[in-house]
Amino acid sequence: MKKRTLALAAVTILLTSLSLSAPPTAVAHGGGHKAPARSCSLADATLVPKASTNTKLTKQFAKYGNTSGKWSGADSTYSVRLKNGTTAWLFSDTFYGKVNPDGSRPADTTFINNSIVLQRGSRLVDTITGGTAKHPAAIIPPKSDTSWYWLGAGALSSNGRTLYLGALNFSKFPPYGMWDFGWDSTSIASVDTRTWKLTKLTPAPSDHGVQWASWYQYDHGYTYIYGVEDLGLAKYMHVARVKGKDLTQVKKWRFWTGSGWSAREADSVQVMAGVGNEYSVTPFRDGYLLVTQDTNELFSSKVLGYVSCSPTGPFVNPVTLFEMAEVGPLGSYGDPDVFAYNAHVHPQLSSNSRLLVTYNVNSFDNVGDVYDDVSIYRPRFIDVALKVAR
Repeated sequence: MKKRTLALAAVTILLTSLSLSAPPTAVAHGGGHKAPARSCSLADATLVPKASTNTKLTKQFAKYGNTSGKWSGADSTYSVRLKNGTTAWLFSDTFYGKVNPDGSRPADTTFINNSIVLQRGSRLVDTITGGTAKHPAAIIPPKSDTSWYWLGAGALSSNGRTLYLGALNFSKFPPYGMWDFGWDSTSIASVDTRTWKLTKLTPAPSDHGVQWASWYQYDHGYTYIYGVEDLGLAKYMHVARVKGKDLTQVKKWRFWTGSGWSAREADSVQVMAGVGNEYSVTPFRDGYLLVTQDTNELFSSKVLGYVSCSPTGPFVNPVTLFEMAEVGPLGSYGDPDVFAYNAHVHPQLSSNSRLLVTYNVNSFDNVGDVYDDVSIYRPRFIDVALKVAR
């Protein structure tokens, strides 16, 4: 179990950071109504960031991971604020169990592919899983012994009773070696926020190579659905949207063609290259802000911010918001096996002058480092004070 599951965690780098330089693109084609031109003050603006560690959240997760006997580390790190003010932190590959006094993980630590940690006020109060207390399992169970679901972004229903989760199905294929697996499809998982049980798994469009789970953003009556076309050596943003907040209405999804919206997923265009598998596009001042790891560089430590006057781009004027300090032999661990990925904003914990950004850290030494030192495989919390210069 240990070697198999940690191999999956380590492979995340291939899904998030393995990319070569490719220029941003915006291709216009397909049908739909032509979108009106937009202008905003960000069009000729330059972001001026100043980053620092969010020590409060860093200490909260360290304490909870070390003492709860439940969640001890995970990746993805999306978040959704519920109607009652609770924050649901959404995680993919998760270590579940006690931490040794020396800061290492027991070799028999349970490993599951998706979980949720609940925060009320300043306290992390519980870890939500499937299965039982003695035998925890993923909230979204796998289809088979050779498949699993990783979580993408989350969004709340209008009445707050349902949490919609992007559910990315990955499967192993023969000969079942360490790297013999790939993405199969995306679904929208519906989870009851009162019982925390999975109530429905709705297949999402998955026929054209786009994983529609990178980011969900409600804005001006629509939920914008951001995806990634992961070609290994290049990763491209795609955009769809649905009226209202119900992501399970997949037949009503419309796909950005470069000039309008189409009912055909095949018409979806590559908006730009260089995004991570996980990124964020959020309303910012009178426009929009894209935050992503720079996958135009191989194994990059850079987290970039782009601005746009439209939720569909073009995203321009990239600025390095900060560099992920743990990466590589010159990083804070001094370990060439350590890498970082999955940078995005948490808008409910941010403002127009300060962003909360998280990212994840992992190691290629997947049967050593992340067991020897629990601090490696945990999210990082960064405050970015942001000014806009013209």
